Amino acid sequence: MKLILREDVENLGKGGEVVDVKPGYGRNFLLPRGLAVVANPKNVRELEHQKTVAAAKAAKMRASAEAVAKRLAETPVTLARKVGEQDKLYGSVTALDIAEALVARGVQIDRRAIDLVEPIKTLGEFEVAVKLHSDVAGKVKVKVEAEQA
Repeated sequence: MKLILREDVENLGKGGEVVDVKPGYGRNFLLPRGLAVVANPKNVRELEHQKTVAAAKAAKMRASAEAVAKRLAETPVTLARKVGEQDKLYGSVTALDIAEALVARGVQIDRRAIDLVEPIKTLGEFEVAVKLHSDVAGKVKVKVEAEQA
C-alpha cells in the first residue's frame, strides 16, 4: 500500500515522503491517526505543488537573509560606555544593546538572533555573529569606546 506521510513517523520516514507499507499497518494505524494519506494521483500532485511552493518560499527567505547579512557587514556599530580602571566597562554590552543600536541604524534584528556568547566587558572592536537563517549567518562589527566626560 502506497501512502504519503503527513508527519515524521519513526522507523518509516519523514513527512512528505511516499512510502510503501503493509495494508494492515496503513489501514489500522497510519490512516486513522492522520499520519498519512493514500497516495492517489490527486494527493501526489498536491504534494508536489506544496513542495514547489515551500521551495520557492525557502529560497525567498534565504535571499532576504543574505541581503540582511550584506547590510550588517556594511553597518558597523559604535557604542560609548563609561570606563573604569584598566579600560574595563562599568557594566557590559549585551545582545540587547547591539540590537537597539542596529535598529537605530535602520536594521531590524531580533536580539535572540545575535550570537553573543558572553557580554562584552572591555573596550575594543569585536565581530559578533548574527543567525539570520538556518543556512545564513551574518557578522556585525561592534566597536566599544570610552564615553567622553
